[in-house]
Amino acid sequence: MSLTKPPPSRRVLLAAWLAGAAALAGCVVAPMPGAVYADPGGAPTQTTVYAPVAPPAPYYEVQPPLPYPGAIWIGGYWNWSGHRHVWVPGRYERPRPGYHYAPHRWSRSPRGGWYLQGGGWIR
Repeated sequence: MSLTKPPPSRRVLLAAWLAGAAALAGCVVAPMPGAVYADPGGAPTQTTVYAPVAPPAPYYEVQPPLPYPGAIWIGGYWNWSGHRHVWVPGRYERPRPGYHYAPHRWSRSPRGGWYLQGGGWIR
């Protein structure tokens, strides 16, 4: 007497595969709200950050020593996390020939609230 099970039918395998695919389709990582992204050339994209309240006064940052000759300091700024302002510390970057850095800045919106501009390399 043999106790082997018959192989699963194609319908059962297809149903299991579809259930797994549907479960994995929900595994999407969304970008952080208010993030500014730049292309490899350094030009900022047009992601606009809105905040209902003005940012706090900037922190005074002590610049660390130059990590390499020619490095430029990119000052820190307040970003909006969707619920509150979060300080993004300054950093050094290599200069990009033919570009200048446009720092982040908050401006009052005509619709009320505030919006963040800049923060990228511009020709």
